[in-house]
Amino acid sequence: MDAESLMKEITPLTQNDCFTFFSRTKKEFNFPLHYHEEYELNLIINAQGARRVIGDHMDNIGDMELVLVGPNLPHAWFTHQCESDAIREVTVQWHKDLFDDRFLSRNQLHAIKTLLQQSVNGLSFSEETIKSIAPKLLSINQNTGFDSVISLMLILRELSVANNTVTLSSRAYHEATSTSYNSRRIDKAFDFMHKNYQTPIQLKEMAKLVNMTEVSFSRFIKKRTGNTFIDSLNNIRLGHACRMLIETTHTVAEISYKTGFNNISNFNKVFKKKKGCTPSEFRLNYQGTRIFI
Repeated sequence: MDAESLMKEITPLTQNDCFTFFSRTKKEFNFPLHYHEEYELNLIINAQGARRVIGDHMDNIGDMELVLVGPNLPHAWFTHQCESDAIREVTVQWHKDLFDDRFLSRNQLHAIKTLLQQSVNGLSFSEETIKSIAPKLLSINQNTGFDSVISLMLILRELSVANNTVTLSSRAYHEATSTSYNSRRIDKAFDFMHKNYQTPIQLKEMAKLVNMTEVSFSRFIKKRTGNTFIDSLNNIRLGHACRMLIETTHTVAEISYKTGFNNISNFNKVFKKKKGCTPSEFRLNYQGTRIFI
């Protein structure tokens, strides 16, 4: 699968969020094959005949399914042979560092650590597990704050000891496509962009921040992340823009300026290129129950 043909989803999660919960009923699947940095747990009900693509695995699904997708694993669902006009989709996304390696290294969390490690290939859970998990997942938005995080951990704990879990994408696919860019300079650059995305940020400023020339920094960030400096900055800005489109009634023009874009025309152009739809279409598509914890 050619990475150039994939869409990187800019989720509306910010650094201050633990996870987001989204529930909606729809008539079809219309989101293209994509990937994102976050973990995703997806419950789909009443969609028999739809086609699921996870990495290099493809299959038609039954009436109910529950799938855990790891960071940067390409995935999508397509309407295919599904005739339902009332597909229920519940999605939980959380940062890949919400439960970091040090936290998960404790003996009591070994099973969850293994679950998350295995999710880099995508995991599909049995009907028995789905029937047990579905009510808990559907009610997770009834809790708030700390209690909701505990609810998520309890769900992950149950999934980690579930029987008949199926690994979807192949190990060879993961090894061929996985990337890592652990770097203090990259971390420092991204931390600065996250904190200052609303203001103009120049390449010269970023290069100076990490003690590199502009040319060297441009090559460095492209090599380590696969994105140019401008693309990296725009991705951060778009994440906040998506959040505002979902949570607020600000106009598209207001959101474009609040997220650091210098004009609405440029904002619309970048948004369409990255998200595959206009800001207004995105806002319409995300009508449903969305909460951030």
